Amino acid sequence: QVDLWQPSSPFYIVEGTVTDVRVPQNASRSLLPYLQQANIPYTILISDLQKAIENQTGLRSHRNRRSLSGYNYEVYHSLEEIQGWMHHLNKTHSDLVHMFSVGKSYEGRPLFVLKLGKRSRPYKKAVWIDCGIHAREWIGPAFCQWFVKEALQTYQNDPAMRKMLTQLYFYIMPVFNVDGYHFSWTNDRFWRKTRSKNTRFRCHGVDANRNWKVKWCDEGASFHPCDDTYCGPFPESEPEVKAVAHFLRKHRKQIKAYLSFHAYAQMLLYPYSYKYATIPNFSCVELAAYNAVNALQSAYGIRYRYGPASSTLYVSSGSSMDWAYKNGIPYAFAFELRDTGHFGFLLPETLIKPTCTETMLAVKNITLHLLKKCH
Repeated sequence: QVDLWQPSSPFYIVEGTVTDVRVPQNASRSLLPYLQQANIPYTILISDLQKAIENQTGLRSHRNRRSLSGYNYEVYHSLEEIQGWMHHLNKTHSDLVHMFSVGKSYEGRPLFVLKLGKRSRPYKKAVWIDCGIHAREWIGPAFCQWFVKEALQTYQNDPAMRKMLTQLYFYIMPVFNVDGYHFSWTNDRFWRKTRSKNTRFRCHGVDANRNWKVKWCDEGASFHPCDDTYCGPFPESEPEVKAVAHFLRKHRKQIKAYLSFHAYAQMLLYPYSYKYATIPNFSCVELAAYNAVNALQSAYGIRYRYGPASSTLYVSSGSSMDWAYKNGIPYAFAFELRDTGHFGFLLPETLIKPTCTETMLAVKNITLHLLKKCH
């Protein structure tokens, strides 16, 4: 009867860990006495979630301005707004931006990607960035948009950004799970999965970060269609995952880094996620993570934990990061953005700017590390 916010599956709950749960109002009347009896200490983080949701998505009318100068990067945007914004940039910044689609979602929506960079030479290395694999993690798509804005606005006078856009291409997918994200705006703010239908069970969706062909549906994923970490009927069963996997496979020689943005936990994770083992290029990746986390902290003092996903967060199979790494992308990272549970998935819009500003420092740091070649 509860919605687990952290960790994503009951499988991960062990003694001594902190767990964040969302409970319906009537269920809290029986849950709280139970926790007291069982001697389990608890804190109520958000006492009226409905009110918190309404506060966040209340005033929507003022944000439909399309021009880049008028687009508000410090609010959350609906899928329609984000796609409109992508179209707009494609028209107005054709020197640096090229928009294309890698396929269609389960519900038939285009899967748009922005290719960002100077067409300076025929062959360039590239960095892939995706946001919003999990629908309810709204800060992800907000960061993807922020990244593009920063790139376009600082390209002229920031030598580091100029170097990045001259020497590399960035493939940016602001909303990976388009159907789920749309559903989190219209029906259920805390929806996580895709929206594919399961005929046998009346449950929708697959966890798009458990659907990749790497140790698929092993530890940390569920075979049950109604679970939040459902791995799907088979690897790449989700058209969104299949489309992105196909694109990455096709460009695997060019793409040197894979960055995926999630929330929440304040962590920078690298492979492996599916096992406790050290990756071959550990020293390079570890150094990149260490430097990135320090760069991030320099902005507002926010501390990120970093390390292999399995030991830093938990073991999970079928993740996009492991898949990217296994498919020859040497730098694969997953960011878990703010916060650590106080607001959880309802990170207030006032925190979009600081969160994106600090994350930007980390991403630039990783990117410049990439250009230096680690030894």
